[in-house]
Amino acid sequence: MKKVVIAAALALGIAAPAFAADMPMKAAPPMAPPLPVFSWTGFYIGGNIGGAWSNDRWNDTLFVTNFNNGNNGAFIGGGQIGGNYQIGQFVIGAEWDFDWAANHNNSAGVFIPGTGNTFAVTANNRWISTVAARFGWAVNNWMFYGKAGGGWVGSNNLTVTNLTTGVSLTCGNFLNSCGNNNGGWLLGAGFEYAFTNHWTVKAEYDYLGLGNRTFVVPAGAPFLAGDTFTSNNRNVQMVKIGVNYLFGGPAATRY
Repeated sequence: MKKVVIAAALALGIAAPAFAADMPMKAAPPMAPPLPVFSWTGFYIGGNIGGAWSNDRWNDTLFVTNFNNGNNGAFIGGGQIGGNYQIGQFVIGAEWDFDWAANHNNSAGVFIPGTGNTFAVTANNRWISTVAARFGWAVNNWMFYGKAGGGWVGSNNLTVTNLTTGVSLTCGNFLNSCGNNNGGWLLGAGFEYAFTNHWTVKAEYDYLGLGNRTFVVPAGAPFLAGDTFTSNNRNVQMVKIGVNYLFGGPAATRY
């Protein structure tokens, strides 16, 4: 009897591998497709709105008076155009923007005892333009970036007005060294979010540092003859929100 049991076990042991080999194999379940990863590579164009604050304090040498035009706020609006190139998560690019400024950079007037009159210095900023490189770090459809470059402010002619008499001195009319366009360096930072393959929104802060400015009231002027006006530490600070359209079609998304 034992011999019969042993023989049956050996037969089953030999037949089992052959039976298993004949059984059909189950197909592996399909793998899920990889999630899309947004790419910032491409050219873009868009618009922006925001606010700007200028620091443009003037001091004169005859009366050592501060004509405080500092921190004048204004609404700004305009557009931008640029391009990005993404390498891994690092994004490099360049951007040019132009904004109109609704700024009336006016002094309320300062009374100078030595003259018995009240004077004001004005220089209305009309537009702001910047050109800068952008350096970003992308997290899928978010990008955090900094920017560095240069900028220019276009302003109306500088004017010194005797508010008591109503007489004004402007560039080309007694005042000298009054260039209207002023340049400087730019630093900024912001973030941008892509809510589709083509449309993005952004928010950023920019600091535009401008050079010092000086003008002299020459002899023969109806008032303040020989006085020198100087403005130091001039700057414009801007906070903007904007929207961009990113060109590139399907290439804007990698798989």
